[in-house]
Amino acid sequence: MTVGEQTHEQASEATRQTATLPGPFGTRQLLRLDEALRLADRSTGLTFSLYVGDLDEPVRDYAVTLHRQLPDPDQSVLIAVSPNQRVLEIVTGAEARKRIPDRDSKLAALSMVAAFGGGDLAGGLISGIDQMASRAGRA
Repeated sequence: MTVGEQTHEQASEATRQTATLPGPFGTRQLLRLDEALRLADRSTGLTFSLYVGDLDEPVRDYAVTLHRQLPDPDQSVLIAVSPNQRVLEIVTGAEARKRIPDRDSKLAALSMVAAFGGGDLAGGLISGIDQMASRAGRA
């Protein structure tokens, strides 16, 4: 073997390493999450956002701070989840809350938590986004 040549096995291993994404989601899951967010945004006129990662304490205050950093917080819904901390927060802006009352956000949260408990983080998020978008209705 000369310099620069790789065996098929070595090339396959290099491909597997570069195809691995950091974080809890694979490529297919990220595509499904992106599609769910786009459909929710388009159908409701609201902006749905996800934050997945550790949340600083106090968790609710940190989620509210993240929500305020969105381009139009009044029209936005933020779903913040920290799998390591086992925490889920949903923050809705003033206008979004008129269309998605806290009661409906809590129902979506319960549905998401049930899916998370079964090991389906992406599926739970997609389900929760869909539930809240359905409740918000058309723009």
